[in-house]
Amino acid sequence: MNKAKKKNHPLETYISRLINGEALLGDSRENMIEVVGILHSYGIVLDAYSRNLIYVSERQFLVLFPFFKYFDDEISWSKLLRHWWHDRINFEYAEYCMKTMFWHGGGGLDAYVDTPEFQAKAAAAIKAKIQGNPIMEGVNWLFPEFLPEQVRMMVYYSGLGQFWRVMSDIFMDLSAGYDSGKIQSIPQVVEHIKNGLVAAANKPITYKVKIRDKVYEIVPESLGMTFLADTAIPYVEAVFFRGTPFLGTVSYNAQAGQISPDLSRFAYGALYADPLPVGSAGIPPTLLMQDMRHYLPDYLADFYQKTLRGEDDLRVKICRTFQKSMFCVTSAAILGLAPYPLDTEDSEQQEKNRAYLLGWMDRFLTSQLDEVNK
Repeated sequence: MNKAKKKNHPLETYISRLINGEALLGDSRENMIEVVGILHSYGIVLDAYSRNLIYVSERQFLVLFPFFKYFDDEISWSKLLRHWWHDRINFEYAEYCMKTMFWHGGGGLDAYVDTPEFQAKAAAAIKAKIQGNPIMEGVNWLFPEFLPEQVRMMVYYSGLGQFWRVMSDIFMDLSAGYDSGKIQSIPQVVEHIKNGLVAAANKPITYKVKIRDKVYEIVPESLGMTFLADTAIPYVEAVFFRGTPFLGTVSYNAQAGQISPDLSRFAYGALYADPLPVGSAGIPPTLLMQDMRHYLPDYLADFYQKTLRGEDDLRVKICRTFQKSMFCVTSAAILGLAPYPLDTEDSEQQEKNRAYLLGWMDRFLTSQLDEVNK
């Protein structure tokens, strides 16, 4: 019975790939051009996203109307005009990912922001911030849960910013390795990303804010929050897999029944998305595709130019390429989190690894995995 089930799994091919040291995405010259090229662009964009998220968490703390939060303290008429003309990085997408993580939760940060310890630290920072401001003091008195919820969100601004800081560096190092000829295959791409994740796994995730010359530690290092367990894994779960239903594409009316009330059954993440709607109003990934198109390396821009329709459907092409790259990142995460080395000779360990991989494959059944490999 068990052997029959093993052989009959629809995605058995991908289990074999991972066990043999390959990746979910097939290895080819075209896939290398696309994946490394888009991760080069993504690394540049993530650098900007990361810096802005951390800036907002530290310098826009409890500013209820942060009109200039996307300016990183560099306010000028020329920058304001470019902002209004949308000649800028779309930081709204970074906030979309942050709010998706905040909503779905998971990991130590999610558990911590509901503890009495967090409440005490948040209350101290709130008191210092609103002292002498009768309007804010009144808001806090009338709605005592409002400002603590804003502090919780600031924790996620900072946490995602710190996560993307690491990922940006990993992707830019990957691009440099490709340019120098050190990285020449998709399995090498996955290995590079996996090594980066493992190296940063225990990097502390902290959050503090300075108010009137005093520093308030809201997520102190002593809590033991780390990069992999408390930001990377919740991010993959929230953004790669679950995501959120896009406004205008489905009804949020409970009677319509188009959205499951069980958040664990959501499948709106990056690995499931249909690239064709990208470019439509109200579809958040459109903002990311627009950002990445500005930083495509020449070899990837030339690759797109030679394909059907050239640049006429560039955002759709970028979205498909981005999905390919995210399956590589997911491959790295799967390999890095496996209970035992996938090349183990121990039969008991092999069985546990297989059960672990089957759990992942079950989640990929309705994903775009087969599509990106065509």
